[in-house]
Amino acid sequence: MKKLLLSIHDVGPRFEAEVDLLLDRLTRHVPVDRLAMLVVPDHWGAHPLRPESAFAGRLRGWSDAGVSIFAHGWFHRDMTTHQGAAARFKARHMTAGEGEFLGLDRATAERRMTDARDLIQSIIGRPVAGFVAPAWLYGPPALEALAETGFALAEDHMKVWQPATGRVLARGPVLTWASRSRARIASSLLAARLLPPLLRHTAVARVAVHPGDAHVPRLLASIDRALHRLTRTHEAGRYGDLLTG
Repeated sequence: MKKLLLSIHDVGPRFEAEVDLLLDRLTRHVPVDRLAMLVVPDHWGAHPLRPESAFAGRLRGWSDAGVSIFAHGWFHRDMTTHQGAAARFKARHMTAGEGEFLGLDRATAERRMTDARDLIQSIIGRPVAGFVAPAWLYGPPALEALAETGFALAEDHMKVWQPATGRVLARGPVLTWASRSRARIASSLLAARLLPPLLRHTAVARVAVHPGDAHVPRLLASIDRALHRLTRTHEAGRYGDLLTG
């Protein structure tokens, strides 16, 4: 059976209200235990996830309900100076200054990955499902660190893989939306019309939503339409299914 993998990005105290709205929206289409949440431990250094906080209790509850919990960077903010033209282009045009792991050295990347993993696991009481870099952007040192940190799964724009072995478990673009400008809203609405007919032929279709989507009715309607189409051809699954398939 073809699988649909559905995730909420940027989960943390900063976006609690938006996560609630998205969770309510997505569970109209798939069971809650088929969702993934990508958790940011300290969004932009201003919204720390504290182990004894009310939000930590909610995160533990979601995990207990079967939601797959991923570590999603540490700050979700790119604070490095990029040297290469390609890296500068990605940092400037592919994300709003949030490609945290694009320019990190290996030691810093490994420390943030393991700190995020340990914090989240201490809260949910079980291993995280994997690691996904903010904006799906990884520099070579970050990829080297990721291969050594013991995460079961990792994901970028075009694939899901096992970091320790490099084995690719699923291929194909992520269907996602952008809300930070009118131009990006328009382009993501166009992509959301064009991609589902292509994704219906893939073994694994991935869909990702972000807190900003919750504030744009046109994006929410587009998410509904895409999920309505994809749930007719794909069965909602969990990322961990890829390890046993």
